[in-house]
Amino acid sequence: MWAFQTRCVQAFASTWTARGFAPTTIGCYTSLLERVLDHYDRPVWQIEPADVDAMLHSLVVAGRAAGTRRQYLQMLRTFQTFIQARYATEIRALYGTPVANPLDRFNRLRHVFDDTPRTLPPTAERLTAFFVFARQRLTTTSDYPAAARDYALLRTLYHSAPRVSEAMRFDQCDVHPALGPTGKLHVRFGKAANTSGPRPRWAPMLDGLDQILAWYLGDVRPFFPDTAPLFCDAHGQPLKPDTVRDRLSHLLDLEGRHADDRFTPHDLRRACATHHYEKGMDLLTVQQLLGHWHIASTMAYVRPSLTFVEDAWRRATSIAVTSLTG
Repeated sequence: MWAFQTRCVQAFASTWTARGFAPTTIGCYTSLLERVLDHYDRPVWQIEPADVDAMLHSLVVAGRAAGTRRQYLQMLRTFQTFIQARYATEIRALYGTPVANPLDRFNRLRHVFDDTPRTLPPTAERLTAFFVFARQRLTTTSDYPAAARDYALLRTLYHSAPRVSEAMRFDQCDVHPALGPTGKLHVRFGKAANTSGPRPRWAPMLDGLDQILAWYLGDVRPFFPDTAPLFCDAHGQPLKPDTVRDRLSHLLDLEGRHADDRFTPHDLRRACATHHYEKGMDLLTVQQLLGHWHIASTMAYVRPSLTFVEDAWRRATSIAVTSLTG
């Protein structure tokens, strides 16, 4: 049975290649699937809901974040669905066992987040202060090219809201300043959904990002090797997501703010969604900006400030008073 499951895993991985997944993505998915299967002492077509509960419990005890637990469940569900679709008849003939679904309404994905608090993204005022600091640092740093690149990259993550993994795959040719009122970025390798292939989209360059990237391409990018990637290292290779996180963490260390004022590259994407929503952008537009397939994903990203309701009430009251007195 174990040899048969190994063959199923190999066939499952081959579907990712057929759908155009990058080798690094395939490697990450394969590693995740192996970790999921390591939790069970029987083939996946024999596991039961109680086995899934035990896996989730072990992940909680190990301190795994809610997002990690969700990834485990999603991978298990996708692999089980694949086996059901392609090998159910063969498994029944070989082992006399139907392929059961171990996921029920008590361990579905949505329950993973029920008891997990979500922090607010950094405020617009906090990010304004941060970017002022990062811009001023350009005049004193000993490594101007890297600092200027980081500044342009972080502004891109905030003003166009790509995922870090998407931004690291931008090439210089993906910057299209002539498209739309302020230009667009071509996100050629948009994140897949439900293990589909990459989903490209166009991300607008908002809030002056077109001018920042024009400066970056004209004055900063020439310091680096003449290669395709938009944001590259000293060797001309695209930056790694972990490198971006480390660079931002170091910059926050230099800024010297309180621990509560720290944020991650992904928080910049959440902040972009939240701040535009607070300024009046509707959820469907925010969904398109983020490249989400489902509006529920967008709703999970948007985390308005604690005074959002009061601020909206003041705006509505002001408009009503103005119309009455006008």
